[in-house]
Amino acid sequence: MITVKITKENQIFEGIQVLGHAMYDEYGKDIVCSAVSSIVTTTINACLSFDNKCLTYLSSAKGLSIKNLKQDKITQTLIRNMIRMLKELEKKYKDYIVIK
Repeated sequence: MITVKITKENQIFEGIQVLGHAMYDEYGKDIVCSAVSSIVTTTINACLSFDNKCLTYLSSAKGLSIKNLKQDKITQTLIRNMIRMLKELEKKYKDYIVIK
């Protein structure tokens, strides 16, 4: 299962961790993992295209961590949109992704 952990304070997103694997299907055919990867990667790239110092991220075999999120409107809006898309995915595939 993919676990998305969101850290926020006073409605400001401060960090996000995406951990695990969906196990929806075999490697290379897992549409849930592909969707999560696409949503998160697109959001990181969009944020960085506006401001290359708006966040930091670390990708490892365990997952992905996004930190040091700027409190500006663009970064926060893009992150909010990412979370909204992940929540839509969670509704359809609740056995494979959970958002905390």
